[in-house]
Amino acid sequence: MTPRIAVAVASHARPLRLRWLLNALAEQTASDFEVVVAHDGGPDSETARLVAEHPVVTRSIAFDGDHGPSELRNAAWRATSAPFVAFTDDDCRPPASWVERAAAAARPDAIVQGRTRPDPDELGLLRAPHPRTVWIDPPTASAQTCNAIYPRDLLEKVGGFDEHAFPTCAAEDTDLAWRSGAPIVAAPEVVTFHCVEPISLARAVRIAWRWRQLPKLVARHPGLRRHMPLRVFWRRRHALLLLAAITRHPLAILAYAIDALPVYGTSPRGLVRAATELPGLVVVDAVEVAALAAGSAKHRTLFL
Repeated sequence: MTPRIAVAVASHARPLRLRWLLNALAEQTASDFEVVVAHDGGPDSETARLVAEHPVVTRSIAFDGDHGPSELRNAAWRATSAPFVAFTDDDCRPPASWVERAAAAARPDAIVQGRTRPDPDELGLLRAPHPRTVWIDPPTASAQTCNAIYPRDLLEKVGGFDEHAFPTCAAEDTDLAWRSGAPIVAAPEVVTFHCVEPISLARAVRIAWRWRQLPKLVARHPGLRRHMPLRVFWRRRHALLLLAAITRHPLAILAYAIDALPVYGTSPRGLVRAATELPGLVVVDAVEVAALAAGSAKHRTLFL
């Protein structure tokens, strides 16, 4: 029998996180679903052994060398047979009701976006200097695929993710949603949990630089500007940072600091810790603005 829904997973060099995801999928209350994993670890990697042995995996596709998320996700969904495809990431861990609720919420005429929250078992890591996680209240214009359900017919109609225009992990999911022309419908009851990963300042800077693809996205889909601060900025902090840098006015600097500072409580220790982390946050925001400026020049569209 054809399953009601398929779970498509793209995985890159995270076998432990992937194992936790697959374990969570094995504990789902639903039974009428399939799981397809596409990864670039090669046939002899730890990831390959994991997906070959894990009972919840229906099919796996192994690539050699680095492959972007667009190519991996395309391989995963094309290997499914269900009429609906639920995308998630290898660093997510859904509760037991996720697949059942995703199948109930799926629509043949729309993209359904669920809610994403930091993993409750890792909330303590949010107090690290540079925590990486995802917090999404649907629907969003970005249509992030860490928790999104697509009709298979729609994916086939638009050809899936654009592997050539957006080969790396930045904007490929938003481009897919906007190219499809389908409405993005909220399903807050379809909840998944995203990992909380403390990262170094150096890695935060590397991640910030990859957003230079966003101006290409905005040039392709100008309607995205309606959802952006002042139709020009990706983040409000970017506008405040530029205002503070240009004017050097104390109020502008204070406005940026208030917006950027992490919250560790109102105790003297918490305030001092937040203040010591501000220079690193300035560096990350400055690199993001520089990356977007470079992308704006390349694609001849202003987006910061």
